[in-house]
Amino acid sequence: MVKKIDSKIVAFKVKSQEQEATSAAPATPEVEVQHMHEDMPRPEKLLGTTYKLKTPEHISEHSLFITINDLVLNEGTEYEVRRPFEVFINSKSLEHYQWIVALTRIMSAVFRKGGDCTFLVEELRSVFDPRGGYWNKGKYVPSLIAEIGNVIEQHLTEIGMLGEPEVDAHQQAFLEAKKAELAGKPEPAAEEETGGNFPPSATLCYKCHNKSVIVKDGCQTCLNCGDSKCG
Repeated sequence: MVKKIDSKIVAFKVKSQEQEATSAAPATPEVEVQHMHEDMPRPEKLLGTTYKLKTPEHISEHSLFITINDLVLNEGTEYEVRRPFEVFINSKSLEHYQWIVALTRIMSAVFRKGGDCTFLVEELRSVFDPRGGYWNKGKYVPSLIAEIGNVIEQHLTEIGMLGEPEVDAHQQAFLEAKKAELAGKPEPAAEEETGGNFPPSATLCYKCHNKSVIVKDGCQTCLNCGDSKCG
């Protein structure tokens, strides 16, 4: 369509293709991202995961069943996340009933507060039993509370709040070479303490709590997490 200009042209402006596309496109409404907060009411339905924690009989005669219920925030959007909302621990044993109820209530309150709750893992794992820890499936556990912390860590990793510990390619190749070298030198089995994965002569790693530290070439190296005294 031709448009006749009767008045004098005093200024002009050239639109770029990007500006034209922007002006032509309809405005998209902003998505209101929802975050966990302590005033959020409990929904009628939550997603739950139950973990069975079996300990040696001298620690607890019966297994502990740890249930963590998650709340799904911003469901169906690109901001969808799962966040822990509450935790319950059940067992036939009444020996630990009082402190377990107190612990679960405090943890549930921290979950509902929102923000970063991953600090609970290190706080629980740093609790040591004055009577001494125990070995469970090849891993040294300083206390029953610390093992509950391991379960919380497993769950937070599965829902994406914690990342998997990273081992670079060179370190991984070094550990595989060490394991392959030791595989050719069989030693008597000691499955109860080592889980059959590491040599019975291995000692405790104070970083990952596995009995997986060996001395090779004059250097103490953990075959599980790669921690080394030689850097």
